[in-house]
Amino acid sequence: MAPPLSRRSLLQAAALAASTPAVSLTTTGRAAATVQEATAVAAAPSAWTVQPFALEDVALRPGLFAEKRRLMLDHARGYDVNRLLQVFRANAGLPTGGAVAPGGWEGLDGEANGNLRGHYTGHFLTMLAQAYRGTKERVFADRIGTMVGALTEVRAALRRDPAVLSVPGKFGTAADQVRGSYQYVDLPADVLGGASAITLSVWVRPTHDANWTRVFDFGDDTTRYLYLAARNQAGVPRFAITTSGAGGEQGLDGTAALPLNQWSHLAVTIAGGTGALYVNGTAVARNTAMSLTPAALGALKNNWLGRSNYSADPVFAGAYEEFNVFSRALTAAEITELQSRRAADASTGRGDLASYAFDETAGGTFTDVSGRNLTATLRRTWGGPSHPGFLAAYPETQFIDLESRTTSDYTKVWAPYYTAHKILRGLLDAYGATDDDRALDLASGMCDWMHSRLSKLPESTLQRMWGIFSSGEFGGIVEAVCDLHTITGKAEHLALAQLFDLDRLIDACAANTDILDGLHANQHIPIFTGYVRLYDETGEERYLTSAKNFWDMVVPHRMYGIGGTSTQEFWKARDVIAGTISATTAETCCAYNMLKLSRTLFFHEQDPKYMDYYERALYNQVLGSKQDKPDAEKPLVTYFIGLTPGHVRDYTPKQGTTCCEGTGMESATKYQDSVYFAKADGSALYVNLYSPSTLTWAEKGVTVTQTTGFPEEQGSTLAFGGGRASFTLRLRVPSWATAGFRVTVNGRAVSGTPKPGNYFEVSRTWRAGDTVRIAMPFRTRVEKALDDPSLQTLFHGPVNLVARDAATEYLKVGLYRDAGLSGDLSHSLTPVPGEPLHFTLDGTEWAPFFEGTEDPTHAYFRRSEPKVVFGGRDSGVANPAKADGTTLLDEVWAGAPFRNKGALVARVRSTVDAWVAAGLLSRADGDKVVSTAGTASYRP
Repeated sequence: MAPPLSRRSLLQAAALAASTPAVSLTTTGRAAATVQEATAVAAAPSAWTVQPFALEDVALRPGLFAEKRRLMLDHARGYDVNRLLQVFRANAGLPTGGAVAPGGWEGLDGEANGNLRGHYTGHFLTMLAQAYRGTKERVFADRIGTMVGALTEVRAALRRDPAVLSVPGKFGTAADQVRGSYQYVDLPADVLGGASAITLSVWVRPTHDANWTRVFDFGDDTTRYLYLAARNQAGVPRFAITTSGAGGEQGLDGTAALPLNQWSHLAVTIAGGTGALYVNGTAVARNTAMSLTPAALGALKNNWLGRSNYSADPVFAGAYEEFNVFSRALTAAEITELQSRRAADASTGRGDLASYAFDETAGGTFTDVSGRNLTATLRRTWGGPSHPGFLAAYPETQFIDLESRTTSDYTKVWAPYYTAHKILRGLLDAYGATDDDRALDLASGMCDWMHSRLSKLPESTLQRMWGIFSSGEFGGIVEAVCDLHTITGKAEHLALAQLFDLDRLIDACAANTDILDGLHANQHIPIFTGYVRLYDETGEERYLTSAKNFWDMVVPHRMYGIGGTSTQEFWKARDVIAGTISATTAETCCAYNMLKLSRTLFFHEQDPKYMDYYERALYNQVLGSKQDKPDAEKPLVTYFIGLTPGHVRDYTPKQGTTCCEGTGMESATKYQDSVYFAKADGSALYVNLYSPSTLTWAEKGVTVTQTTGFPEEQGSTLAFGGGRASFTLRLRVPSWATAGFRVTVNGRAVSGTPKPGNYFEVSRTWRAGDTVRIAMPFRTRVEKALDDPSLQTLFHGPVNLVARDAATEYLKVGLYRDAGLSGDLSHSLTPVPGEPLHFTLDGTEWAPFFEGTEDPTHAYFRRSEPKVVFGGRDSGVANPAKADGTTLLDEVWAGAPFRNKGALVARVRSTVDAWVAAGLLSRADGDKVVSTAGTASYRP
């Protein structure tokens, strides 16, 4: 009897049996054919009851979003993409054209040895694709073509054995070993010939100053060896020979560091118990007690140029020319002679044990011209060639290591599948924007490679891998693979997407069990967008249910007022907000991915809460994460946004090129992606955001031009163009719009009662010239931290207002003294003339969070209402508070809005009676409070 199939095997079998048509994932208003022979056109997934428009169908008009985007487009045009490609080309052993790798996470000297390099190139490709789709500027398409072409060359090179990279040398040509290529020269075992006297002579041009890089190293392991390091721990050349490990080394140390990017001649001689080290013809070290020679070492297994027998040592980066091994000690005069001519032209002649001129300009071997025919071979430390489809800016070793790893160590393995996702996503977006078949081929190849690797692993191994913090992080790869599957129709691609199931997380969230405390936030948010897409592809309900429940665990239970989440990248306990505020709150990537998840869930269920959240996070954290100044070299985007008092935003974090700068580039080139959605059957148009823009709805033959200064303007106007079309216009009524939401069509009021936190419908046959006007007056309100009601943040309509003050303690702020009957707190603020959305309060300036300045800000403040004051009239009574910090005034104004003054006084009386009964307020003071409320005057 055959054993029962595991759930994963059943899923794979079902995927392999399901032969879906080859279609292209497109969006409403855009049709694209695939590269398959039998082309097909598809809209968004059939499970989506609402569909987005393509970026090219929604044009941003002048306003806040267009200005922020302009700054990022300047960066997209100005940054040298060859710098991004440098790490890929280096990894493949290709010429880098002198390009300097980006700093930070994209360079070998960045955090964790650059173990995330390559991710930023994916972000950049996505930015370029979005920029091209949104503007149709040819420069963006051209840059995409450059990058895709280079990555195509890189993948091909990774599939081959390493090839010589010929560069100008000291006398003729030289062989370059690009840093990051992990290449070295492997010499035959008999290269030292068991000599009892020897000279090793070489020209090198180092390009990096890492300690312990080997010019050459001949040995068995770390016990018996002979090496020359370009730099020891003191930064100077060192020669050593030993038969008993590091403790038994007989050595020669130089006196000065070798200059970078310049040719230096190094020579070592050993004979008669004396060793000498020469640098550029000068003896810099001599040891008369050097009893060891190659003869004492015997036959050696590893004979390398550029690689160390100590595996942790870096590989030599730089060029080689003229490596000669002589079976005698050259004289000082002979070594001096080698400074000005090749050995073949000098009195020494070529080395009799080995001689490599490095004149080769192709191939992967170097000829020995000593007469001994000891041909050397160019190799990579990580082996190779890579497996078919592999594409990365580092070797496959991280992926291999992860499969046996049980603990996190990002200096060894830093989220390789996360990086793969970014590259894959960038390639898919590049294909979607330019129809470049090379990008699709690269993307498909990557997924073929991942499937061939992951499908061979036991399910228990996969579950362990995906549960490891950081190392097992895979970002939004499931979403990207599902999107690819809709293009290729390959069953293996759908099967691959399901190999990233993290069952513990899915099952807990599907059961609505909150297990987020202690989890890395951005490791998990994008997972759920992918699971929603898996629901689209498979119909398996647990994926969608888990994602919806997960969203509810974050919003509002782990959400700061600006829409951000996480502290120091992690989640804490549910409903702990004040207790988690720090300088490292609200990682920008988290906001980016929560927006993606929110809009994807909205495609399935049009709950306005998703778009309420979208507006909150977009208008506050996302806009505020971008600095308001141009820079061709940096995107100027925050990593964390600290919410501590007096925090100053850092727009070039962690040396640059972080994940958040990458998602920041993407966010700033797709601001229009959720302004409008369409009902899948074309029966309705959703207006989700009030943003100046023009929608071209090709299927309906209409255009909708939205004119607004929102959020400076408290409303918007929609003008229709094109032909006649019948559909329902669904206008989002923000949950904060409690002061009214009024709609007119062609100047006539539309009947109905718009409800905050819902959509208001207007159904008709629309004609060119129709105009819809929306008015939504703003109110000023506070939102309280869930775990500390006295810690609050201030909103004016959708806009979070921050105090600009250098103090590092929470400001104490009172707001009730002039509150209106509506509960609006704006009367306590004084508008700043000529500066919309800027106010002063007790001498402190308050400004929109979305302004990307370097001013110290206070997003949260300590609410302080020491006296009971109504309409500016002081009762003389101290404002009492409950144990949780809720004050008498808090409870009174929680009943707002009030129909009239009488309703307010009634609320005051009932609240006072309750507090007197609870022993929190004396009757005499209570009577004063009620009397003051009755005699005060109030604004609406």
